[in-house]
Amino acid sequence: MQISEIFRSIQGESTRAGLPCIFVRLTGCNLRCTWCDTAYAFHGGTKMTVDEVLDRIAELSAAAPGKLPGSAEASTKVSLVELTGGEPLLQPEAIPLAQKLLERGYTVMIETSGERPVEGLPREVIKIVDVKCPDSGEPDTFRMENLAGLDEKDEIKFVISTRRDYEFAREFTRQHDLARRVHQVVFSPVHADPERTWPGMSARDVAEWILSDGLPVRLGLQLHKFIWHPATRGV
Repeated sequence: MQISEIFRSIQGESTRAGLPCIFVRLTGCNLRCTWCDTAYAFHGGTKMTVDEVLDRIAELSAAAPGKLPGSAEASTKVSLVELTGGEPLLQPEAIPLAQKLLERGYTVMIETSGERPVEGLPREVIKIVDVKCPDSGEPDTFRMENLAGLDEKDEIKFVISTRRDYEFAREFTRQHDLARRVHQVVFSPVHADPERTWPGMSARDVAEWILSDGLPVRLGLQLHKFIWHPATRGV
């Protein structure tokens, strides 16, 4: 596998935002979204075997000695792992890695663009699947067959950068009855980053649009970008 980085941080997105999580960022992506905040993962990285990745995850998940005196070690381990990218499903080893993580008792999430098929993933993997909006620069890349591969534990995410994106996400959500298909539909406004070329999307605007339209969706903010500088890596 080609790995960009493996690190432990706070889950910044999805309905599990705020939970400690180990991230495995795989190198490579076949899309080029206008607001992409992980372009550094397009190339480079380190070649690792699945077992080497598993060993690194085990190291990061272990309890830090002395942090919680008197507590059982097992209770302090991080058991949530997210496979992300880039696009993790470009690498076929992502699927056996997910299966082995499940067998070791981890809760496994994968964040994917929606352009790659998800049916090969173990059913227990929590899939966070993007549907690219028009102003992402990658419209019409969502694989509609993926809807059949999602269930009540999974999530669908729309990254919103304009009013047009919001209206697309609203209509797609209604047309495909997404709120009944998956655990949660997330509308995530693009976070402003002064070091990059895109403007941010007002979270207040998106919140007010959601309320005005009575949508059964969740407003998703990138929590880690409020804790650390938006361009910080490894968080």
